[in-house]
Amino acid sequence: MKNKILIFGATGMLGQRCYEYFAKKLGYTVLCSSVEGDFYDPSATYVRCDITKRDEVKKVISDFFPDFIINAAAFTNVDKSESERETAWNINVKAVEYMAEGARNCDAHIIHLSSDYIFDGIKGQYAEGDKPNPVGYYGRTKLAGENALKISNALYTILRTNVLYGVITKGRLDFVRWVVESLRKGERIRIVTDQINNPTYLDDLVRAISQVIEFRKFGIYNIGGREFLSRYDFTMRIVDFFKLDGSLVDKIVTPDLKQPAKRPLNSGLVTLKAETEFGYSPTQMEETFRIMQEELGI
Repeated sequence: MKNKILIFGATGMLGQRCYEYFAKKLGYTVLCSSVEGDFYDPSATYVRCDITKRDEVKKVISDFFPDFIINAAAFTNVDKSESERETAWNINVKAVEYMAEGARNCDAHIIHLSSDYIFDGIKGQYAEGDKPNPVGYYGRTKLAGENALKISNALYTILRTNVLYGVITKGRLDFVRWVVESLRKGERIRIVTDQINNPTYLDDLVRAISQVIEFRKFGIYNIGGREFLSRYDFTMRIVDFFKLDGSLVDKIVTPDLKQPAKRPLNSGLVTLKAETEFGYSPTQMEETFRIMQEELGI
């Protein structure tokens, strides 16, 4: 029975939710790992690991000897990726190489998270076979991480995703809770109208990882929500559901933010391949809000 899962990046939003699902709900033997000193759940089996250090990564993998490795660790700050290039590269590329080496030695299957930022955002609604063309350094590192896996001879699945939101136990707010809490405080928020995605509900992504494990699927799959919409339209759906004051939401365009990194604007990911090959089925958006409202009491 293949039931041992190692989660790198366990303290992040995806890592936490994977732990809840695989360890608590399904009863897998799970080892959580991240660079942080401790984990929010003291009952979890947890080991600290700096994934930019090859020896640490390989030791964690060889000691635990997992069947599956979920790489939920990443340097995701798009703007800081431009100025802290070495850090971004070490976490998003070199660490993936180290994980692949360790996985190969114990025949583990790596499930690695990538991003729609590997595309230029001109065409929109990207399929797995579309040609990558990142416009910023973050996207370049994510593409290089994918390529590192492809040439590693490790067993791998790459799940590309975008705009994650959902229930998290500890850490910074996801986009939905940020909108809800900001507007309930009466704060004005500025939201772009020219960035289009299909926001991904966190639990849908976790279930997709579970389906990849269950059906032993390899290669590249897109995971995202059912609807493609602008960040502003997404915000207004949140406003409508939670009965917030939409007059506090100011429309802007991306250049107004004067961010260091260029963003792909017309983006998002077509999920037909995942739907066809392993039954991926995104939850309807308002239903995701209802679940969050119920679980978080917001």
